[in-house]
Amino acid sequence: MSSARIVGPGRAGLSLSSALQRRGWRVEVIGRGTPLEDAALGTDVLAIATPDGAIADVAAAVRPVESTVVLHLSGSSGLDVLHPHPRRAALHPLVPLPNPIVGAERLTSGVTFAVAGDPVASEMALALGGRVVSVADEDRVAYHAAACIAANHVVALLAQVERVAASVNLDLEAFLPLARAAVEDVGRLGPAAALTGPAARGDWNTLDRHLDALDEHERDGYSAGVALALRLTAAADDEEVVAIR
Repeated sequence: MSSARIVGPGRAGLSLSSALQRRGWRVEVIGRGTPLEDAALGTDVLAIATPDGAIADVAAAVRPVESTVVLHLSGSSGLDVLHPHPRRAALHPLVPLPNPIVGAERLTSGVTFAVAGDPVASEMALALGGRVVSVADEDRVAYHAAACIAANHVVALLAQVERVAASVNLDLEAFLPLARAAVEDVGRLGPAAALTGPAARGDWNTLDRHLDALDEHERDGYSAGVALALRLTAAADDEEVVAIR
């Protein structure tokens, strides 16, 4: 049995609390208004599950305890924000946590956790049944940018699909199997081999007709997607030339 105290009763904190309890941990969640000075006393881990901008202030408000690991759940923050605690760690799950129920399910479903610092972070991830990757402080901002692209940007892109589909009286549901199949193809084949469509074929006429058909407010987003597809196609062509040589 291990124990954790979590500062922050939001989606991340409550998701982690439920997930750890499923694995037999003793967990307490504390929120705004709770005195923090002794929050590290009497627990193996103090997890700070607040917005990134509040982590340093919360850590500074807690009296250090030599035996307690203080960790944060931020993807982009380094361990410096946990000063002055002697045992510091980071534990960031690569999965969306939209609410505590779904979040707890996902945290115990074998997802990847990016860890840094004290080995307790890896132990927690493994206790949850997760896959562990180490991300150093100097790499965390780029790592987190990749995570945001993989989740937040995909959601925003599908919102554009929903808007454009609505313009021809279709709903998003009709396009979700297409999106799922594309993601599955990326997993099986890699992005270059999975890419299909007019940008991959160099079908400029179709791309121009798409832009003409779109509302002016949708064109920048569409053009950005085309640019990324063309970059991928060019990179794949370059690799093919090198392989032939």
